[in-house]
Amino acid sequence: MSDICAIMSDMSSDRVTIRIPQTLGQRLRHRSRIQGQSESELVREALETYLGQSPKERPAFELAEEAGLIGCVRRAPPKDLSTNRRYFEDFGKKK
Repeated sequence: MSDICAIMSDMSSDRVTIRIPQTLGQRLRHRSRIQGQSESELVREALETYLGQSPKERPAFELAEEAGLIGCVRRAPPKDLSTNRRYFEDFGKKK
């Protein structure tokens, strides 16, 4: 099995068919040969660049900040909660 088939079989994707002017198709084929990439790879990269990064590539902090979750807790736990032994004194004991 070729590498291309292995990559495509792992890819969950939709197929899109478009019509482009002949000159644009020639430029795409020319760039494909020069860069050693398939036309599909070049089109995917161009779409990613044009449309922006896909949501799964954004850091969790950015997503949480955008959702308004950063700084929304009024009575936040102490910043040293996970490292200060004082908070572990009664941890795990039944009351």
